[in-house]
Amino acid sequence: MDKGRLFMIPNLIASVNPDTCFSNLWKTEITHIRHFVVEDVRSARQFLSSLKIFPSIEELNFGVLNRETPAEALPGLLSVLQEGKDIGIISESGCPGVADPGSLAVAWAHDHHIQVRPMVGPSSIILALMASGMNGQRFTFQGYLPIEQQTLHAAISRLEKESKSGNITQIFIESPHRNNRLLGSLKKVLSPQVRLCVACDLTGPTEKIISGMVQNWPEIELPKMPCIFLFQA
Repeated sequence: MDKGRLFMIPNLIASVNPDTCFSNLWKTEITHIRHFVVEDVRSARQFLSSLKIFPSIEELNFGVLNRETPAEALPGLLSVLQEGKDIGIISESGCPGVADPGSLAVAWAHDHHIQVRPMVGPSSIILALMASGMNGQRFTFQGYLPIEQQTLHAAISRLEKESKSGNITQIFIESPHRNNRLLGSLKKVLSPQVRLCVACDLTGPTEKIISGMVQNWPEIELPKMPCIFLFQA
């Protein structure tokens, strides 16, 4: 019996019509899938429903793979692959496997000789890098920086030194309610000549991307929505 395939299905990163991000050809490739492993069932069901390509969302099967899922649960979550059935992996936002626990499923699939099919879709990390004016050949995604202020400032200082010595773009995220706190720390700690970029609501109706030297940065209030932060020394 042939094994199934693991489809890496990008989710939306803003509240927009899926037609603005995904082609009909892309959607045609996944209409047959009935088994999904997702970071969050509610958001996955909403996303798949918005695509309008399934007769009924109720006939779809969902398993959960998030940061709380133990590695020993993977064989059960992905068992139908061994039966020749395809599975779709869906992150809560953006591309599965990128800053996302879906990478565990991908590693398991490769180890069991199962084909992995990455689908084209929006990645806030890549979109922000594209629009930043910073080095797109050497960059590092740092995830979340520390919350405690003294530790945060030390981390920013360290990352600036690494950026300067290696010509590296540093990329990171923050919880929306702490966006302005982080921006204030970056403007306080970074050298005036460092280029700083913040990209908010990418692909969304209120998309805003600001990039410039710290010394020239405007006094603005960031929205409480997902933002990507980047800097290059």
